[in-house]
Amino acid sequence: MGTFKIEGGHRLKGEITPQGAKNEALQILCAVLLTDEKVTIHNIPDIVDVNKLIDLLENLGVTIQKIGVSSYTFQANDLHLEYLQSDQFKTDGRGLRGSIMMVGPLLARFGKGYIPKPGGDKIGRRRLDTHFEGFIKLGAKFRYNREEYFYGVEADSLEGTYMLLDEASVTGTANIVMAAVLAKGTTTIYNAACEPYLQQLCKMLNRMGAKINGIGSNLLIIEGVKKLKGTEHTMLPDMIEIGSWIGLAAMTRSELTIKNVSWDNLGLIPSVFGKLGISLRQEGDDIVIPEHADGYEIQNFIDGSVLTISDAPWPGFTPDLLSIVLTVATQARGSVLIHQKMFESRLFFVDKLIDMGAKIILCDPHRATVIGHDFKSTLKATTMTSPDIRAGVSLLIAALSAKGTSTIHNIEQIDRGYQNIDGRLKAIGAHIVRVD
Repeated sequence: MGTFKIEGGHRLKGEITPQGAKNEALQILCAVLLTDEKVTIHNIPDIVDVNKLIDLLENLGVTIQKIGVSSYTFQANDLHLEYLQSDQFKTDGRGLRGSIMMVGPLLARFGKGYIPKPGGDKIGRRRLDTHFEGFIKLGAKFRYNREEYFYGVEADSLEGTYMLLDEASVTGTANIVMAAVLAKGTTTIYNAACEPYLQQLCKMLNRMGAKINGIGSNLLIIEGVKKLKGTEHTMLPDMIEIGSWIGLAAMTRSELTIKNVSWDNLGLIPSVFGKLGISLRQEGDDIVIPEHADGYEIQNFIDGSVLTISDAPWPGFTPDLLSIVLTVATQARGSVLIHQKMFESRLFFVDKLIDMGAKIILCDPHRATVIGHDFKSTLKATTMTSPDIRAGVSLLIAALSAKGTSTIHNIEQIDRGYQNIDGRLKAIGAHIVRVD
């Protein structure tokens, strides 16, 4: 188990460039299974979860060639479909939640898709019903081996249909879209997710020959086609990482420039940090965060009541940044209620922040009230364990602002979503050491 040793209390300075988007990569990489032609993808993040998926694709028989630092070509023209029912696949697929999105493309192109119950973050229940209900409506037969936790769908052919999704699931929408592009007739998906990364997937599929209308809305209309071709695709920067760096700059009262953020795809992220009192400005496609020497003050609602920040499906505020927002609020002037609606266990890391001296009241599994210190009392160094990707980075940010040397164990969770994070932080002045 890896460990970070962090000496906090140092101001940072410089530029940092966000990696390619993790959540987009998991969708885009699965889409290469939809064609036998070559697909070239740029700006792929070098992180554990994405590398696991690349290994899965290679084991399945996809020909993969690295052509640059973050660029690969993929060609799925000679797949070993027997691998999908092997013991090795049942082990490999279980270690990555994103592996579920292989099912839609495999079902569409080969008439069958299998997956073991996938793992990932321990942040509460993340059901797969939306995925499989969509496949069933397209005409697939579903089966589930309870002893091995192994899912399967099979179909001689898929038929387009109308469906109203029970939740605007990003991965569920992506999976159903990838199945529907090769189905016969028209598929209409209402209450579809419309995140920028889902939009990126749809635009890529259209370049491959798919016919998807309504991109960017919650109503997608898909005219099935017989075959897709190869294409070239460049992934967006990771908006969660961008939000993490904004929070890092504020907590350490550092002057940072975040490069090439794709500002138009950030949604509410800049305004939510603005409500916490964090100043940032747009310079071209960069975000500049000045040194907050006098701290930052949380706004109240117009009627004077305490600000509430909550998550919601896009274009609402992403749940992946609530951990960062909560941590940043511990040193603000004022109070805020953090309401995590979408996952029931994501706030359970706050006990580590309380151990560091933060004033947080955990109201229930979904709500926490934060009373900021206004930097009058710094957080204290401690030893902690990273429970998931986003909480792990939140604790890392807290440690970088704290007085003394902190230890964070289980940093493999952080590595799942953040590329070379210690090296990139060192480059802007952080005192961080990785210990294996």
